[in-house]
Amino acid sequence: MIRLENILTPGRSLVNVPGASKKAVLEEIAKLIGQQVPEFERQTVYESLIAREKLGSTGFGNGIAIPHCRLRGCTSPVSAVLHLERPVDFDAIDGAPVDLLFVLLVPEAATDAHLELLRQIASMLDRSDVRTRLRDARNSEELYNVVLDAQTGH
Repeated sequence: MIRLENILTPGRSLVNVPGASKKAVLEEIAKLIGQQVPEFERQTVYESLIAREKLGSTGFGNGIAIPHCRLRGCTSPVSAVLHLERPVDFDAIDGAPVDLLFVLLVPEAATDAHLELLRQIASMLDRSDVRTRLRDARNSEELYNVVLDAQTGH
């Protein structure tokens, strides 16, 4: 089974990410993924995330969004986690602005395994202690380690 900690890296765990709007944040995500995963074209990642948001916001509630999409040319899932400098309106279901984002990019022929990854992310973020620890992380390494600890049950 694919697990979240196997598709996330410290380099794709960022704190104090700038972004004045939902669109600007999605641009930051595309830039990050483009730098970290050179085979992914930044513009394609951005357009794919925007297209998914048009189907309905990935704002999850509690200040969290899980932008995700199927990506042409993606062979295995890629994840990123970002804590924004300041919350932005993300059209979340509870109307609250978003400051924590978990990104999931999956192959076009996504399977149940990819739905399982979304479930893992959502259940982890349901825990208020995990949300607090993610928001308290001072750097990329700490942010990454909070996810690892949450996934291994610490």
